[in-house]
Amino acid sequence: MRIKKKGPKPSSKRPPLYFVGYRGSVPGIEELKTWYDLEYHGPLSVKPEEDAPESWRLSHGPWTAHVVIPLPATHQAGLKDQLAWEHESMGVVAPSITSPREMPDSVLFAARVARGLTLLTQGTAHDPATRQYLNPSDWKDRTLVEFVIDDHVTIAQDDEARPDHTWWYTLGLAKFGMDELETFRPKGLSDQRSKELLAESAHEMIRIGVSPKVGTAFHLPMIGRTIRVTNHRTAAPTGRMQSFREITV
Repeated sequence: MRIKKKGPKPSSKRPPLYFVGYRGSVPGIEELKTWYDLEYHGPLSVKPEEDAPESWRLSHGPWTAHVVIPLPATHQAGLKDQLAWEHESMGVVAPSITSPREMPDSVLFAARVARGLTLLTQGTAHDPATRQYLNPSDWKDRTLVEFVIDDHVTIAQDDEARPDHTWWYTLGLAKFGMDELETFRPKGLSDQRSKELLAESAHEMIRIGVSPKVGTAFHLPMIGRTIRVTNHRTAAPTGRMQSFREITV
């Protein structure tokens, strides 16, 4: 008897990449395929999951993502209040389990799908990792023709976390299965330099594909700096506990 090989499944270890809120009907499969193929030169393959007509498995070449739309009412309980929107219905775009090397393409593909669903429904996408809301007009500058780290990872700051220091940290590395990065910089230093330090460090983390151990040092050639990982802790800057690796120059 032949054993049927199963395709990639959503990872239970990572949160959904996007929630998509909307009113009205769900876009048809052919409508989504047509939009995607015109925008990203497909072909996009869309297949319903077995025994789950609201669940789709989408693929483009080697990339896959999973969409549940509409999300069953039992799964929406509390989400609408948490997301603070008034959309009648909601969908979810989830990642597939894949290797660290392939995660950037996987995240990019899922973002393209979320963009398409947002535009076709004229709804709102929410990125839970970066806490960003994206309306149809917000996707105009995010054509997602290639992987650009700024489309998936943001840099935030907190001037009250420590006296005389600003807390700088990333949001979005969790999409790639890694801890977020943080650094504490004396107040008065250039904001741009602090952002560049974290942005280049995040880019290097995505390239490596793993969260570095405390004590690890690595060079950032784009800004000519060598940084070291000095601490590992949890914090909740967005209200949800997350793991952080502190870096210092």
